[in-house]
Amino acid sequence: MNEYPRTIEEFKNMFRNEDDCIEYLFRIRVQHGYVCPKCGNDTFWTTGGRLYLCQKCRHQSSVKAGTIFQNSKLPLMTWFNAIWLVVTQKNGASAKSIQQNLGLPSYQTAWTLLQKLRKAMVRSDRTKLSGIIEVDESYIGGAKEGGKRGRGSENKVPVLVAVELQELSIKKGDVRKDYYRKYRLSRVRMQCMEDVTQASIIPFILNNVERGSTVITDGLRSYASLKKEGYNHIEYTVTKADTPDEELPHVHLAISLLDRWMLGTLQGGTGSKHLQAYMDEFVFRFNRKRSTHRGLLFYRMLEGAISTEATTFRDLVDQPKINM
Repeated sequence: MNEYPRTIEEFKNMFRNEDDCIEYLFRIRVQHGYVCPKCGNDTFWTTGGRLYLCQKCRHQSSVKAGTIFQNSKLPLMTWFNAIWLVVTQKNGASAKSIQQNLGLPSYQTAWTLLQKLRKAMVRSDRTKLSGIIEVDESYIGGAKEGGKRGRGSENKVPVLVAVELQELSIKKGDVRKDYYRKYRLSRVRMQCMEDVTQASIIPFILNNVERGSTVITDGLRSYASLKKEGYNHIEYTVTKADTPDEELPHVHLAISLLDRWMLGTLQGGTGSKHLQAYMDEFVFRFNRKRSTHRGLLFYRMLEGAISTEATTFRDLVDQPKINM
C-alpha cells in the first residue's frame, strides 16, 4: 500500500470520520504483517468489526493493540490530525500548539501525545549510516557559562552525534574543492550519553554505523579502538583550527541546527530528562528533509506507530534522568 494524502484537502477527504481512520490503519497493519500479542503467531482471520482473530490461540485483538494508540482515550481522528500537523509543519509543533489546534482538554494530554509520537519516530528497521562519517561529542542543555561549548561543560548532557556525508558533484573549474565544501550532510544519528568513555562511545558507533565505513573523529582516546572494530578511522589532528567547528565542520553544523530547532520550536524548553525524545524528532525530520511529499512522512509515522509499543504518561515522566 502506498496511498497517502499529498495535500490538506486530500487528507480531509481520506479521513472524514473515525471509521476511515480505522480502515486505513487496518490496511497498514495487514500489509506489514500481524503478530498475535498473546502467542506470537502470524496467521489470523479478520472479522467484520476490524478485529484480528489468531488462527492458533483464537485470541482476539483490535487494530490499536500493540501500537502507540493502545488504551488511548483519544479517537484515531485526533491522532491522525496531530500527526498531520507534526509532519507538515516545517519545524514541527509544540505541545501548546497541538493543544490549541486540536482543542485538547489539557496541556498534559497534548504533551503525552507528542512524546508517544516521538517514540514512534525511531524506526527499529532503519539502516545504519555508511560511507564517510563524522563523529563527535557535544554538551547540550543547562545554563551556559560565558558562551563556552565543548568537552567538560558543566550542567549539560553529553551527546554523541554521527553525520553521514554525501559527496557533491564538483563542476569543472569549480575552485570549491576543500573538505568542507566537497561534502554535505546526508543523515544523522544523535544519542544522549552517560559519559564520553570508550565503553559508551563504541557501542553507539557499532549500533549506528556500518563496519567498513570511514569514521572521522578528533583525538579523544575513547575512539582509539575503532580500527580494531572494523572501521577506517581517521583522527583529525588540529593544526590551525581556532574553534571546534573548524575541526569537524559537518557534525558541528548538525549540532548547530539542532540547537536552532530546539530554540525555535520548543523555545529552549528541553530538560535533560526528555532531551533524547526531542533529538529523535529532530533526526526524523532531518533525515527526511528531501521527501517529495509531506504526506509520505504521515504514512511513515503511522508505520512507526504500529511497530511501537504502547507507553503510558507515567512511563514517560518516570523515565530515568541523564546524569550530568
